[in-house]
Amino acid sequence: MNDHGGDEESSRPYFFLSYAHTPRAGARGAGDPNHWVRQLYRDLCEAVLQLTTVPAGVPVGFMDESMHQGELWAERLSEELATCRVFVPLYSPRYFNSVPCGQEWYSFTRRPVYPANFDSERTSGIVPVLWAPMSRYRLPEVAGELQFNHASFGPDYATEGLYALMKLSYFRGAYELAVHRLARRIVEVAEETVIPVGRRLDFNSQPSAFNVTAPTKRLRISVLAHHRGDVPPGRNPDYYGERRTDWHPFRPAAPRPLAEHAVRLARQLGFQVTVHEFDGEAEEIIAGGEPTAPGLLLLDRWVLKDERWRELVRRFDRADCGWVSVLEPWNMDDPDCAEQHREMSELSDQALRFTHRATRPSFLGATGGQPGLGSLEEFDDALPRAAMKAKYAFESRTRTEPEEPPPPRPSLRDAFRHGGGRDGPGLPAHDDHPREAGDRPDDGTPFGGGTI
Repeated sequence: MNDHGGDEESSRPYFFLSYAHTPRAGARGAGDPNHWVRQLYRDLCEAVLQLTTVPAGVPVGFMDESMHQGELWAERLSEELATCRVFVPLYSPRYFNSVPCGQEWYSFTRRPVYPANFDSERTSGIVPVLWAPMSRYRLPEVAGELQFNHASFGPDYATEGLYALMKLSYFRGAYELAVHRLARRIVEVAEETVIPVGRRLDFNSQPSAFNVTAPTKRLRISVLAHHRGDVPPGRNPDYYGERRTDWHPFRPAAPRPLAEHAVRLARQLGFQVTVHEFDGEAEEIIAGGEPTAPGLLLLDRWVLKDERWRELVRRFDRADCGWVSVLEPWNMDDPDCAEQHREMSELSDQALRFTHRATRPSFLGATGGQPGLGSLEEFDDALPRAAMKAKYAFESRTRTEPEEPPPPRPSLRDAFRHGGGRDGPGLPAHDDHPREAGDRPDDGTPFGGGTI
């Protein structure tokens, strides 16, 4: 390692530890869940000290313990993000849903990065850490584009995440290995890049670098219904409001608009919900572009009397938009609905022919497989199934597949048969050095790109 003496460069902290503050559990006497992050920070500082010539009294790293509170909190974060050499985010589902964490990432990446040497390929000062397993989560674009190989940190780390390795004594050795390799990677990145000190940004005004809600946790609820101004002759206008989203077909049992009721149910499933008028986004859905979130269509069958709306629904049906489930509330206590039940059911079957046919048995009633949802209770039962069906279809459509099959596993038999390797004839080559970005671990699993 190079000894920078007492110059300004040596006084800059090696790393900024970025993590999502975890709230305490509600149980009485619950411990501080952020204790484990503080322990990791201390262990990392000690390991980095052993690998460098950081002068006495100079901070090795920085970790925010303010819980994003206090008058000087934002100023201190801005200072550290403008001067640290390496940014170390702790990946977890909570992390990518944290606005402050996204602001920290954004602020650090405003600084330019230069390779320290002519032949170096380092172009990023970010060293990510798997705090919790992320294989089931789709990373935000900025994280998915970051090429990084975690294989050298050990197989238990890649499978369990660093938090599990810390908490379970069974993994003590794996934790110590991962911390050592992580510290070594931090030092390597710091010394193989030149990241000039940046401007102190107004932290609170910075945007988040990633969408705070994972796409599969979003739900778009669209409403295709009349509003009070275009109710057809003979239809009671009391079930409608000024906007299409004000439709409330189950009044008086549910006096609030059905979309508001659906939002409450969807939030109980863990979705972040937005409400839209279907005619404002129908063309984009039908065009078959990449969907941004699973969706629900709340369809008022009364609109099918109008040829214009009926054709729109037919086109939607033919487009095979499986990530949008259809719910057709049809209040049988409404005299108008009871009188027009047969005719409107036929119109629905004609307009949604493929949707009705494709309805799986386990979801019958959730997407029109039965003649409408005749009560609020039936709607409440159907919505969770419809929302989850849309989520599954969305995940299937947007799942990232590997671009190429993994290479075959190395064979010890072939190594002994052919000889070679730098450790001696007839022995497989041994390499304990961390692999560079884009390399593959020994099991052939790619760690760079969109997933970890």
